[in-house]
Amino acid sequence: MSEIVEKAESFVTEILESQLDPKFLYHNLKHTQRVVKSTKELLNFYKLDPAKEEKLLLTAWFHDTGYTTGVTDHEEASCKIATEFLKKEGYNGQNTEEVCEAILATKRYHEPANLTEQIIRDADASHFAQKSYWETTDFLREELKELGIADYSNKEWRDINIKMFRNEHQFYTDYAKEHWEEGKEKNLKLLVKEKKTEKEIAKKEALKAKYKSESPDRGIQTLFRVTLKNHLTLSDIADTKANILLSVNAIIISVALSNLIPKLDNPSNVYLIWPTAIFITFSVISMVLAVLATRPNVTSGQFTKQDVENKKVNLLFFGNFHKMSLGDYEWAIQELVKDKDYIYSSLTKDLYFLGLVLNKKYKILRLTYTIFIIGIVVSVIAFAFSFNFLGGSARILG
Repeated sequence: MSEIVEKAESFVTEILESQLDPKFLYHNLKHTQRVVKSTKELLNFYKLDPAKEEKLLLTAWFHDTGYTTGVTDHEEASCKIATEFLKKEGYNGQNTEEVCEAILATKRYHEPANLTEQIIRDADASHFAQKSYWETTDFLREELKELGIADYSNKEWRDINIKMFRNEHQFYTDYAKEHWEEGKEKNLKLLVKEKKTEKEIAKKEALKAKYKSESPDRGIQTLFRVTLKNHLTLSDIADTKANILLSVNAIIISVALSNLIPKLDNPSNVYLIWPTAIFITFSVISMVLAVLATRPNVTSGQFTKQDVENKKVNLLFFGNFHKMSLGDYEWAIQELVKDKDYIYSSLTKDLYFLGLVLNKKYKILRLTYTIFIIGIVVSVIAFAFSFNFLGGSARILG
């Protein structure tokens, strides 16, 4: 690297770090360094004479220094800053003019007239082909917003970038076309894919909104769903309670049959007959009631077409159709789904009869638990009385 390029690097780095508005999130020192790196990559391929390479590197370093004075005509401002610096350093006047011409070639719609201008323009836009494109384009968008130039939405900014890739930008050098074009196309495909994905999401959201607007009764559906679920949960709880009673009483009767009843044939244990009978009787009654609470009630399982047409049958309960043929049931369901009122009527009936079943279950369970408690208390009292009074008499007689 020549001495003048080294001095230019130090000078540009210092003014971009100290004088550039921090709102320039894209056109900053990092961008300039990237352009310099891309310029060197192109120069390594084209092997220009040292003087041209030097002028191109000076152009790369100075091309965005004008942003330190503002956005408007920043290329001309960059040219002025470069000229003042190079003049101060005693740089050749003709070479300085060529550096300025190359800087001005970085204007947005400028068509390069020679290889020098092609190289600096390709280097300035090399981020289009890089993996860091997504980061740099976000910085540029945020910069425009911070500077008050434009505030683009995600969709607007993506569409602008797609338009830039397809209609405006092109690589000019053969090297960039061969080595960078592929990366640019990949980024373009990702932009287009993102756009398609967003369109699909928007379409789904539109359909969802349309469905929601056409279904104002979603709250009613949720009401039925939650209420039916709660009823089924309560039914499961009732069955569990009944099973607990069955298990406990079965254990009690098993213990009584195996340990207590065999002792009753002994004359000295006659006093235990009535307490044992009371104990087992209450246990048996509790078991019977627990079974009744969980015993299923199956209906006829048949209906007629007239019942469906008159909306008198609940097609959602298995007990009304378990004996019907598949064809008849399919026809009935098709008739059901055609009529929203019939659906809600069927759900209402389902909910109502579930409530009746729950009422029956819990009434029987309440009675069962009451009898079980009474049986335990009475049995204990009976055993205590028999042991203290009848048992004493039996021992005296014995």
